This record gives sequence, C-alpha cells and structure tokens, in this order.
Amino acid sequence: MPTTRARVPRDHAPVRGAGRLLQLVLLCLAAWPLCGVAGPVTPPVRAIASISVSVADMERSVAFYRNVLSFDQVSDTEVAGDDYEHLYGVFGARIRIVTLRLGDEYLKLEQFIAPRGRPIPADSKSNDRWFQHIAIIVSDMDRAYAWLRTQHVEFASSGAQLLPQWNPGAGGIAAFYFRDPDGHNLEILHFPPGKGDPKWQAGGDRLFLGIDHSAIVVADTEASLGYYRDALGLRVAGGSENYGSEQEHLNNVFGARLRITALRAASGPGVELLEYLAPRTGRAMPVDTQSNDLWNWHIDMAADVTAVDAAIRSRHFSYVSPGPVRIGQGERQGLLLARDPDGHAALFEAR
Repeated sequence: MPTTRARVPRDHAPVRGAGRLLQLVLLCLAAWPLCGVAGPVTPPVRAIASISVSVADMERSVAFYRNVLSFDQVSDTEVAGDDYEHLYGVFGARIRIVTLRLGDEYLKLEQFIAPRGRPIPADSKSNDRWFQHIAIIVSDMDRAYAWLRTQHVEFASSGAQLLPQWNPGAGGIAAFYFRDPDGHNLEILHFPPGKGDPKWQAGGDRLFLGIDHSAIVVADTEASLGYYRDALGLRVAGGSENYGSEQEHLNNVFGARLRITALRAASGPGVELLEYLAPRTGRAMPVDTQSNDLWNWHIDMAADVTAVDAAIRSRHFSYVSPGPVRIGQGERQGLLLARDPDGHAALFEAR
C-alpha cells in the first residue's frame, strides 16, 4: 500500500524549533554532571586505603606474608562488640586484625576468632565470581618466581607467563598466579618500561615492591561500572581484551578470553574488573556469603560515607551493615560495608 508524507504548514516551524530546544534541555539534564555550572563534583571515594582478606590461622598467614613476600607488620588488634557485629553482619563476631605493609600499600588479615567461617571451595576456578586477588609487583620476575619455587607455594598458574606483544595493553607484562596457605589467589606481576605506574620502575634492590591492584571476577562489566564508576566515583584508567595460550595458562582456564577494565581512585591500589567473555562457566558468589567466610575479601575505601550511602541506596545495591555504623568516639566514626553486583565487598570509612 503506498504511503504519503503529510505536509507541515509553515507556521508550525516554531513548534519544531521548540521541540529541538526541549530535546537539548533533556539531554543536558540527563548528563547534568557534565553540563552543570557548579564545577566538578568530588567523587564519594577519595582513596583505596587497603585490601582485607579473611584468614583461618593468623600466625600462619602473618608468617607467610612476612617471610615469603616481605610484608612488614604494622599493627595487631582485636575487636568485638555490637557495633562490629552490625558492621560485618556477623552475630557474636570477635575479630583479630593484623595490618601489613608492602611499599606504600596495605593488606589487612582478618581472623574471625568467633564465629568461624567456611573454607574456600576446593574446586574453585579463576573464573568463579568469588575470585579475588592482589597483584604484587616484583622488580625481577625470574628471581621472584625462583624464590617462590623454593618456598613451595601452591601454583594457580602452570608457570610464569609473558603476555604477547600483539596485545597493546598487556604485551610484555609477566605474571604468575599462586596461593597463600588458605587458598587465596595472589599474583606477582612485572611491568616492562612504559607500562604500569612509573614508580614500579624505581624499585631499587627490593624484589617485592607493593600492591598495584586487586582483581575481581564480574559477570557484566557495564553493571560493575554502574557501581564502581558511577556510584563510587572511581575513574576508568585503562582496559584490554586478553586471550591466547599465555592467558589460558596464567588463569588456568582453558579457552579463557577476558575483558579487563582498570579503575582507580585518587590514590592507592586500583580495582581491576575481570569479565570472562569465555568460558562463561564461572559460578556466582554464594548468596549466603558472610564476612567470616574465607573467600570473602573487602576493599577498604576512604570515602564520604554519607554520599556513598545515598548512592548505594538510590541504586539499590546490597548492604552488609544495615547502613553507616558509628564505632566509638574517635576516628572510626561512620563505616559502611556493602557489596557490588557480584557480591564483592567494600568497606567505606569516613576519612
């Protein structure tokens, strides 16, 4: 059936112009942070302060990180009480927390003296969505790998891998996955000149230099960006798509093809999103995950807790604590523990 185009009278032209103006106004309202005249908005998260991991035996874990990986112990505290129970979402919680330092970065080991959580599943794979690791930068990959061999660490990769030069984002980076005594995944990483933070090129005589980032497996990068970038204010610092034999042997996942997105705050380690484009067989974080379960980590962020709370609430992300929790009358006033779309935890502290 033929169609005809309706003729618009000339006196309707102003209406069309008003429509275009309305469209521009609506577009500007949708992107108000870019169109506003009040200047840039301070992101809710100011810095990544540390990475925390649950452990089963504090003495064993401290010995491993100090003696094998050259971390220095900074503090050793024990906490309990109603405030901490609400913060961590664990009734009757009594927690020993040891803070370690490597270079400029901090790692916190948390042992739930009571109640004890569940161990990491023995059949865990690198594409399961409870996967998380810290990437420890080394000044010499061959020497670091040889040292870890003498310490009889548990392999998670088949061996150290040099990523191919055809990959502009990752070419020339050397990496190796291994595990700590609880089965947590760790990575040693060596950046060639021109890649990574320039500070990693000035390591001196030290072998283990610091923590570059914590990597987490996610189901959907865009959904995760809605949390880390849009709600928390982290900036996207880079990305790549990694695949091939070297990546398969690094992750120990046959056919691995990953979309990798690096995020940063103003200071501290980064957060790296790992989305497995293939194989999509990784299992979801258990819905009943608790803070005392050994696969549970949390990234500790210095933040405007009120702004974070509002962003999480408005976007319907998940809380662990019932909301901001005040602990004592000192510096630890206003803490919030929440989970991203895949269940990875973050602890926000007002600083």
